[in-house]
Formats: sequence, C-alpha cells, structure tokens
Amino acid sequence: MKLVKLTPELLRELQLKQLDMLVYFRDFCERNNLTFYLIGGTLIGAVRSGGFVPWDDDIDVMLPRPDYERLTKLWKEQESNERFELLRSDDKIFTGDIFTTLVDKKYTLIKASQLRLDVPHGLVMDIFPLDAAPDNNIKRKKQLFWTLIYSLFSAQVVPEKHGGITALGSRVLLDVFSNKNVRRRIWKYAEKQISKYNFKDNKYVTELCSGPKWMIPKYPKDIYNGVTYVNFEGERMPCMSGYDEYLTMIFGDYMKLPPKSEQKPHHEIAYLDLNRPAPSKLRLRSAKKTVKGKKP
Repeated sequence: MKLVKLTPELLRELQLKQLDMLVYFRDFCERNNLTFYLIGGTLIGAVRSGGFVPWDDDIDVMLPRPDYERLTKLWKEQESNERFELLRSDDKIFTGDIFTTLVDKKYTLIKASQLRLDVPHGLVMDIFPLDAAPDNNIKRKKQLFWTLIYSLFSAQVVPEKHGGITALGSRVLLDVFSNKNVRRRIWKYAEKQISKYNFKDNKYVTELCSGPKWMIPKYPKDIYNGVTYVNFEGERMPCMSGYDEYLTMIFGDYMKLPPKSEQKPHHEIAYLDLNRPAPSKLRLRSAKKTVKGKKP
C-alpha cells in the first residue's frame, strides 16, 4: 500500500483544519462543565511553541473518567451538528480504537489501520480517559490485567510490535472468542473492571487507554487537582495544573527537541483529501479499491 506523504505544507494545512475540532470540542466541554486537558505532543507543542509540534499530525486530549463517560452521554443528547461526530465502539459501531475519537467529516482522512472499517472517515482527534490507579499492589496488577483484556477485545487485533507469548496468547484468545457479541461483552466487562476505582480514595492516576507503553506509569493525582491554560495556535486551551511535572515524568527535558530521525508524523495515512468529505458508507467499499495515497 502506498501511503500519503505529508509535506510540511500539507501537514500544516492538516493541523489548522484539525484545530477546528479542538475549538469545537473545547466549547462543548465548557458549556457542559466537563474538564479536559491537552496531553502528550499536543501539550508539549503548546508549552514549547504555542501550537502544534511542527511534525505532529494529530491532537490528543484527556478527560477524568467520570467526565469521559458524561461526554458520551451528553454528546448523544445534545449534538446535532452533522460535521462533527463522536465515535466510541459499542453495539452499533466498531472503530478498532480503545478510546473515543472526534471526527470532522468535512474532510477525508483514512488511516491504514481503518481502511476496511465501515466508519466515518474524516480528520480525527483522540480522546482518552484518565483513571484512578489503586494504591493496593494486587488491585493494581488486576487493573493492568483487565486493561490488556480490554485493549485486545476492543481493538480485536494482536498488539503491534509484540511477539512471542504475548502475540500467541492474543491470537488464541481472539480465535477462541471469535463471536463479535461475545467479544463486546468481554471488553465491556473489562472496561468496568479498570475504571471502577475512585479518585478520592487513591493517590495516583493512570492512562490505561493510550497503549501498552502508557498503561504502566502512575502519576500523582495532585498533578490534576486544578486546570491551567496555555496558548495553542492563538486559542486558550486547558491543561493539568502540574503540567511541568507530568511532561517531565514522561519525556524528561521536554523543551529539548528530539533527534531529527524522530521528527516525523507517526500515523500511517492511506488516503487524505482536505477539500472533500469521504464517500458515503455505501460507496466507501468501492472507493477503497482505488485508494492509492491520494493527496488534495
């Protein structure tokens, strides 16, 4: 498969269009008193240069688990804007993601990993939950176990770059539990197990749905006790009050640029059109046959 090559000019155009989603999302959260934070590379870009990291191709935000669950409920109740759609796998749609996404359907972006999925294909913002990490070591190990089960059955693919026993065990479980309804019940049960701990009763928080690398670290919950605001492309955006401690724990000297070899977009994009929306779901199957990494 030939992937889309993001030139600096095309990447910047993509970023500025993604900004529309973030502003729309911020306004929705403010209207509904939902707390969210910029995280990861999005937050580094805001702190380091007041906007996108030049080579970043997406936006990442996080909500405390109670607000994360309220977001899904409130969006279904309130949102009628046909341009933006909140996606989270359930009994009606399967996204292949272990977190929620906001999709801007005014444009077309199809990730290589979602090429065969019957979902709205537009510009995407990733939305993660922040969960309490239990103080008790045994409970914490159980939480991590259920996180692995949740990740496997909600994504329904063997984790990338994991070989040996992990890959073998994942394949066996997916083969044994091949029915989609059974898989859905398993991941729903696992999600309840990982999210049942209370922020008030525990000292640490954790990012369980950001991938295998991120589920292990724990962060003092004091980092998230308040919200501060940073400039992001001329917009006032929230982040956790202890953002310096958060970024230092994850990235070390986050103000220092990474090596040139790491300064590149990290998503594999099969198709990108920043002028038109994706074909309808009924036409998408035939459109996939002609996908060759088209650029606008």
